[in-house]
Amino acid sequence: MAGALATALLLSAASLFSATSAHSHEQAGRMDFVPPAAGTYRLQRIMTTPEGVVLDSDGSQHKLSSFTTGKVTLFSFIYTYCTDPKGCPLAYATLHQLKQSIEANPKMRDQVRFVSMSFDPQYDTPQAMRSYGGKDARDTQGLPWHFLTTRSRQDLRPLLDGFGQDVSLAANQPAGQRVPLLSHMLKVFLIDASGQVREIYSTSFLLHSVLLNDVKTLLMEQGVKFK
Repeated sequence: MAGALATALLLSAASLFSATSAHSHEQAGRMDFVPPAAGTYRLQRIMTTPEGVVLDSDGSQHKLSSFTTGKVTLFSFIYTYCTDPKGCPLAYATLHQLKQSIEANPKMRDQVRFVSMSFDPQYDTPQAMRSYGGKDARDTQGLPWHFLTTRSRQDLRPLLDGFGQDVSLAANQPAGQRVPLLSHMLKVFLIDASGQVREIYSTSFLLHSVLLNDVKTLLMEQGVKFK
């Protein structure tokens, strides 16, 4: 019974993308302005990303800085059993679409990564994160998308504090059971190659066109030229 419940609650990223796409299109339709052209504005340095110990979806242990420096990074906190259409599923759907756009541009593909990190290390094990990421987690040819977790909530806490990400952690549940008790405000962090957060997106501005232009703007700072 517990296994069946866990399977039912662990929604695949693909199904979340499908359930969220209609909301994403509706949101984009409400956008009442055209984003400024890439490179015509400057993104401020908001804060330095924190350091900590994380687990990749293959179970290997790394410093978080391995995933927040060296490339332009879009970073978000998620949990695999989130069903809020304006939360984690929206972030996944938007990034999935953006991944395809970036991969179509050779000047961008090798200089950008995505990172999705779990709020709930108790249930979101490396195996669960790999399952959640699906093909995106296993893709070794396109834009890298890492699905991370931590060894414990103790390891997670300084990362949440360092990013300024508020979340109400799930209460302890009977063995083998879990319900979506995490409450958080969706934030996606745009990080430059030196590990500085340059933009933080909430639900209202988590739009493909905005993210794409901001990524291009940071790459142009590094000397990448776009036609």
